Amino acid sequence: MAEERDINIEDQEMTDEVAEQPQTDEMADAEPTAEPEQDPLEAAQQEIADLKDKYLRQAAEFDNYRKRTLKERAELILNGGEKTITALLPVLDDMERALKNGEKTDDPQVLREGMELIYQKLMKVLEAQGVSIIDTKDADFDTELHEAVALVPGMGDDKKGKVIDCMATGYKLNDKVIRYAKVAVGQ
Repeated sequence: MAEERDINIEDQEMTDEVAEQPQTDEMADAEPTAEPEQDPLEAAQQEIADLKDKYLRQAAEFDNYRKRTLKERAELILNGGEKTITALLPVLDDMERALKNGEKTDDPQVLREGMELIYQKLMKVLEAQGVSIIDTKDADFDTELHEAVALVPGMGDDKKGKVIDCMATGYKLNDKVIRYAKVAVGQ
């Protein structure tokens, strides 16, 4: 029994020594720090508020972009032909002068020359804008460029499928057909 007491006294002394030992770094890390930790609910609410703010800003930015592009498109539609019309105004001025001078002269040759000059000027303006004439002279009939308004029979094999006559000139704007040439085709 005396041995049991000695063992119990030794155990008690060991336990007291462990309690008196200073804490190690590992124990200090496990212990709560002096700074108060943020509640997870508050952190989540703060993150939600930040994301909501970011979303609202992006939505407003996109709405402004959409309104700006609609306004620019409307202006382009309204004023898109301004460049072309400005280029055509000198031709209109020439036509007005030709009409006034036509009253002063009875010579049809002078009027014809004036009209030819105005026509040439108009064609130069249109070419500068990207308009070109669809060639129909001795051309094969092409449904992408021509519109057949008449078939002419008995023209021979060499004129079969060829353009015989052009009733209305066709035009392209930058390689896009804006008016098909109205033609008579050999059959």
